[in-house]
Amino acid sequence: MNILFDINHPADVHQFRYVIDKLTKKHDVKVIARDKDCVYSLLRYFNIPFIKRNGYDGLLGKIFGMIFIDLKLIKISLRFKPDVLVGSSGNVYVAQAGKFLGIPSVVFEDTEHSKLQNKLCFPFATKIVTPESFKLDLGKKQVRYPGSKELCYLSSDYFVPDKKIKKKLGKGKIIFLRFVSWKASHDIGKKGISNKKKLVKRLSKLGKVVISSEEKLPEALEKYELKDCKNKIHDCLYYSDIVISEGATIAAEAAVLKRPVIYANELSMGYTDELIKKEMMAQVTDDERIIELAKNLILEKNKPKKLKTEFDLNEFMAKEILKCAK
Repeated sequence: MNILFDINHPADVHQFRYVIDKLTKKHDVKVIARDKDCVYSLLRYFNIPFIKRNGYDGLLGKIFGMIFIDLKLIKISLRFKPDVLVGSSGNVYVAQAGKFLGIPSVVFEDTEHSKLQNKLCFPFATKIVTPESFKLDLGKKQVRYPGSKELCYLSSDYFVPDKKIKKKLGKGKIIFLRFVSWKASHDIGKKGISNKKKLVKRLSKLGKVVISSEEKLPEALEKYELKDCKNKIHDCLYYSDIVISEGATIAAEAAVLKRPVIYANELSMGYTDELIKKEMMAQVTDDERIIELAKNLILEKNKPKKLKTEFDLNEFMAKEILKCAK
């Protein structure tokens, strides 16, 4: 069976890496990938061969870029002849290309507020797989699973923290910050941390600050940037004493790893609401409140823990992909 994956974000690499490995043992798998953040370096690090494609930022860029990406997928599909196309959140391309070619598509979605992307994706997708906490009812094409996508790569069955990263991070309290670019269509008009420089300066009095950022950092913050461990970001999260993230994915990953988390973004999804309800994460956007909460959380003695689960999400995903194939 031929299976085609389209990778649009670093989180997609982590979400699909074990599924790709499982499927490759018995099927012919091909991966197309956009060069966003560290996508290419992650794919190379995990020894996943891929075909490069362009990506487009901003609302207008995404709308016009969609046509070119669809054409790229269609061209590759005509040669590869996939039995199923697979994508993650907001991947309109596999849904649209699949519909045009008459090939089934599976989209693993968890972001309800991506309204434009969802309108361009859901009508064309054959199957949409979501967490049980997903707020939208998508009818017969929807399949739900317990937990969140982070279980694919952070459950104790798959994730083993690298102790070398703990040494690289150094001694003392580690404060992990994640900044997003705010260029995604669902981020337009939203806010997170107001004054990054001031926040970092004040947090530095509480411990050692390390920063992961989608965009180039201002010169004043460059010394805090996480440079040597980009492919080991989950190990960094695991060994951090507190995580403050504008991005929902990093926040959820830290929560799954049982780290104290502040989600600094006013957007909410079913899975973030569920983590907040379970008191695994706090959602705060005011800088003063972030500092106040960070002080309280960093004083607590929280040892990192690995999540144990009897549900293997990778096995579930692989089965759903194969069931959808023509």
